[in-house]
Amino acid sequence: QVHLVESGGGSVQAGGSLRLSCAASENIADIYCMGWFRQAPGKEREGVAAIATHGWIDYVDSVKGRFTISKDNAKNTLYLQMNSLKSEDTATYYCAAKQGTSCSRIYLTSLPTRGQGTLVTVSS
Repeated sequence: QVHLVESGGGSVQAGGSLRLSCAASENIADIYCMGWFRQAPGKEREGVAAIATHGWIDYVDSVKGRFTISKDNAKNTLYLQMNSLKSEDTATYYCAAKQGTSCSRIYLTSLPTRGQGTLVTVSS
């Protein structure tokens, strides 16, 4: 299984920006679906964004227009650019990956975490 290491989290004020990175242990060009989900204390996991190899992208409504998912196949790294951060974005963010022929940010939340996650704290 691919090993994923998240980084880039931190503490920011509302309105600020962060870029999360997810370094993969293998060629991500061969991974059909990758994405990010988050989990706030006491809350269920929420699929934030997903990207498929053919370019399909999906975001949860609450981050549309603020977050951008992308990947650099040459660096085997997935990114999540987060702008205009809000207090409700506070959570631990996890990277996920799956093979197959379908891609769903919601399905990614059902996968076991492969990294430690990266904590994002947004203060208002």
